[in-house]
Amino acid sequence: MAALASNPQILTTQGHSNHKKEQFWRKESLNLEKKCGFCCVKVYNYEKLGRSQGEKEWRLKAFWSNVSQPETVEMVPINDVDELEAVLSDARNLSQPIIIEWMASWCRKCIYLKPKLEKLAAEYNNRTKFYYVDVNKVPQTLVKRGNISKMPTIQLWKEGEMQEEVIGGHKGWLVIEEVRELINKYV
Repeated sequence: MAALASNPQILTTQGHSNHKKEQFWRKESLNLEKKCGFCCVKVYNYEKLGRSQGEKEWRLKAFWSNVSQPETVEMVPINDVDELEAVLSDARNLSQPIIIEWMASWCRKCIYLKPKLEKLAAEYNNRTKFYYVDVNKVPQTLVKRGNISKMPTIQLWKEGEMQEEVIGGHKGWLVIEEVRELINKYV
């Protein structure tokens, strides 16, 4: 079997057994559904005509991405203590945890983590809200309220109080996994 698509990265072939071909197509089609488009599938059916002769069959498959769930959710900025209190009050009313990234525009790790956290926000779209605070653009009373000493600091708040934090001075993927574990613990 061969699957051809407009995207040259989606080109697959499979071995000789029809059983394996069908298994492979089902498995591969799950991967293809993450993108949008069409693909042509050439299937050899050896069961009808015997092993030496194969019947060729072309199938056109259409696939679309899951449009009901966004790939990223933009983090909302918090600019002063009153906004933080309003966010915490809303989260308390909804009984949801929130994630706040305390960052600075000059901090490379902070800038690197923000898009990764926005992808993570899409995974927890209706269960957790994600916010960020640029410590250079807000009053120091807000920074003191978060008890921030290092950046980037990612905090999980629930019931109006900071529950846990991750200080992100290490590899980005490790920080994201730690944040995911925090969220799963409190959701």
